[in-house]
Amino acid sequence: MSTARPSRSADLIDPPRSSPDLDVRDLEQRTRLMRIVTRLIAVSDLGSREIARRAGLPMQKISDLLSGKLEHLSLDELRLVHRTLEHHSTTH
Repeated sequence: MSTARPSRSADLIDPPRSSPDLDVRDLEQRTRLMRIVTRLIAVSDLGSREIARRAGLPMQKISDLLSGKLEHLSLDELRLVHRTLEHHSTTH
């Protein structure tokens, strides 16, 4: 068993994560939801601008979504777009 302790400078360079599993789960959820939402957008009769307007998001967020820039959208934003598209599909 080692009694060595990490140096203080090592902690500053690469601080320990509180829970790396949460980051992985969040990324997996966002990836799954992004795939669902992009399919819904593809079959929707709404344009990107209208989807952004109805979801209350900037148009750039929808562009980022369609470009696969997952890191630019939070899980909550993806859920919002999903609900917007689901609501539209059930009313038409």
